[in-house]
Amino acid sequence: MWSRRRDRAEDTVRADAVQAASALAVHLQGGGSLLPIQADGLALAAGEVAFADVACSAARFYGTDVDYPPSASGYFEDHPTFGRRWVTNGRLDARRRQEAEDVALPQWRDHTTARVVLTSVGVRLRPVGARDWLPFDHTLLTGVADGQSAVVLSYGVCAPLLLAGPAAPWLGVAIEHLVRPAS
Repeated sequence: MWSRRRDRAEDTVRADAVQAASALAVHLQGGGSLLPIQADGLALAAGEVAFADVACSAARFYGTDVDYPPSASGYFEDHPTFGRRWVTNGRLDARRRQEAEDVALPQWRDHTTARVVLTSVGVRLRPVGARDWLPFDHTLLTGVADGQSAVVLSYGVCAPLLLAGPAAPWLGVAIEHLVRPAS
């Protein structure tokens, strides 16, 4: 029962988020602009303007070096002829090596909740518990992929950034507007 209520609530939030993003797109296509806001706790550069200050789930997409298990697995056996001896377990070793390789494959990592401030210069992200802001400048942005409740920002110099949550569709529309060349 609780899960059905939660699912309905999530569906409502998702629908509201998509509607807000659609309304923003219509507003911007009609010649409107993003309204500046005050972003407390973030020092902006000269001429930099903040447009959104929201909480999102964030993650990065990258692979790592394979960290193989340090030793061979096995067990001690009390053999009637040879006595107590170490018997290796090749199947378990192979499974552990495969698991290590799977963990190292590129995937979404570093999942965290973060404060996200959208500015005229870029996206500023501060993960919960962190002291410093992580800058993701629009000039380095190579792609924006919108999802129903997430936006993926691809950069030429670092791993892609996933922003998810109710504000993500709106952020996707706003970012595309900011990086789109003026026509």
